[in-house]
Amino acid sequence: MPLINFAALGANWAAKAALFLVTLLIAMEVNASAATSAQVRRVTTGAEGLVNSAFAALDGRRVGLITNQTGLVRGHHLADLLHAAPNVTLTAIFAPEHGFRGKVEAGLSVRDGIDPSTGVPVHSLYGKSRKPSQRMLQGIDVLVFDIQDIGARFYTYISTMGLAMQAAAEAGIPFMVLDRPNPLGGTYASGFVLESRLKSFVGQYPIPIVHGLTVGELARMIKGEAWLDGLEGLDLSIVTMSDWERKMRWPSTGQDWVATSPNIPTFLSALSYPGIGVIGETQLVNEGRGTAQPFTIFGAPWLDADRIASQLTSLVLPGVRFVPEHYQPRSIPDIAANPLFVGNTISGVRVIVTDESGYQPLEVGVHALVVLLREARAKKIKPLFANLKMFNAIAGTRRFHRMLMEGHSGQSIIEAWEGEVAEFRQRTAPYLIYN
Repeated sequence: MPLINFAALGANWAAKAALFLVTLLIAMEVNASAATSAQVRRVTTGAEGLVNSAFAALDGRRVGLITNQTGLVRGHHLADLLHAAPNVTLTAIFAPEHGFRGKVEAGLSVRDGIDPSTGVPVHSLYGKSRKPSQRMLQGIDVLVFDIQDIGARFYTYISTMGLAMQAAAEAGIPFMVLDRPNPLGGTYASGFVLESRLKSFVGQYPIPIVHGLTVGELARMIKGEAWLDGLEGLDLSIVTMSDWERKMRWPSTGQDWVATSPNIPTFLSALSYPGIGVIGETQLVNEGRGTAQPFTIFGAPWLDADRIASQLTSLVLPGVRFVPEHYQPRSIPDIAANPLFVGNTISGVRVIVTDESGYQPLEVGVHALVVLLREARAKKIKPLFANLKMFNAIAGTRRFHRMLMEGHSGQSIIEAWEGEVAEFRQRTAPYLIYN
């Protein structure tokens, strides 16, 4: 453990020293947790491991930190802990979509600023630039990524990670990923693999919609498969987790959930997001935005909730049941300012997870979308896809829309991607870190 040079801490040395003592206490708590019985196993994240080592891997370095509100270690933000550490200099913070504190609504630009807690400049990676510029990286010795992802290709944090890796390679500085669990687990991969012609910020890599990788494993694959130019010389390191297994979904990790974005306030929202999120991209159905539990319900004024719930129930999908429910999307500042059908009481279907380990959210979303489009056609609802370009970008292929329009069943659509998912799984083998 390094000695504390209080004089070097500056005018606010007392506050920094106090926070550094908190860092030491966190490290002791992490060690104590590791010594508990196997029955109470708690996953230790990469960030916790880094803190536990007193930032040994960053000793003497000037750090650029890509993070947001999820970058916590035992309730303390990693940025604050780095700022207090006597052997590390936190030089800059980089903020992804939704901002450093996670308060910016989806799709809205994030502004540059100064973090009031540390006094460190915050550079936006979701505004004029989505990739760190060489100017932003001046004076930085290492770029560190610590963000909780949710395991879906169109969730933009993994696009931010890849572009930041590319910027680090161009600047000749190392890139370090502090690994965190994939909330959907590491055994579930599903969906069409992204076609290169549909590459966008909501789909940077040729991976399925649900990829089954941790961000550390994905970073290794992005470099190893040369999915972005110029990464062959990147000095990439992963600070791995302890006690995470591929079969684990979030509740098994022992970690507290932190809202990963304004509309993913709970694990259940994250779990259903890959499927109900695809439904929402039709802009035909409200996907729960404007409610307390986004992505766990969907509805529209024209929808016969009893019939839709009954049709989905008849499919006997694993780990889930469907209940008709009326609800009213409301405007929630900074979360859902203008959700679809705001202020209207609409007919909906609540998606109730009965077995989170067996639940397949994307498959549920596909089956629901088939039933919903059938209902919309019968009631002559048009357009069926208000923003087809975005739907295709999210799907990663135009085949999905074509099969829907041709009247394919949900099962036949799912079977259409099984071969490419199997091939993807084989390609991931060299990059996996955990069993």
